[in-house]
Amino acid sequence: MHICGVILAGGKSSRMGTNKSLLPINGKPTIQHIAEELQKITKDIIIISNHPSDYDFLPFKIYEDRFLDKGPLAGIESALYYQPADLYLFAACDMPFIQADIYQLLLANMEDNDVIIPKYEERIHPLAGIYRKTVLPYVQQQLSKDDLKVRRLFDYLKVKYVGDYPEIAGEILTKHFFNMNKPEEYQKALKYKE
Repeated sequence: MHICGVILAGGKSSRMGTNKSLLPINGKPTIQHIAEELQKITKDIIIISNHPSDYDFLPFKIYEDRFLDKGPLAGIESALYYQPADLYLFAACDMPFIQADIYQLLLANMEDNDVIIPKYEERIHPLAGIYRKTVLPYVQQQLSKDDLKVRRLFDYLKVKYVGDYPEIAGEILTKHFFNMNKPEEYQKALKYKE
């Protein structure tokens, strides 16, 4: 089973005012923290970004969106289209504290599902889920209709939502699902201990 880790680094970071993925935390850019955690599961890591030169310092393949200005769904499409794999673990570039253990738990729930989506505190996190290669035509169909809501994709797929995380501490869950979109959230991230 070939697994690919995908970092979605496409957003405009308009609320943050600067590229979120490059903000330093504990001396390293956020995106590097994310990549290192995904590498605990797979050595096959890619970045989706329309500004590939921003990530020249990283040793990963970088792909641009094939459907421009279509949001995260286009990022999912590019990963599935360009990179051969069976399963794709997605991480948004504004989640600096993702935890490999949580992805491992999601993988254990994959079974014959098309997509595994984590739930935490009553919210689903489609950009922190696991997708099969086979969902690519459904993603493309949705993009061609200009229907850009990732959640709408799930109407056509076998999706399992995972909201139970036995043996994973609450503090780890809180950190994993923490995302930073605004300067005050970045300041909060800086206070977190590794």
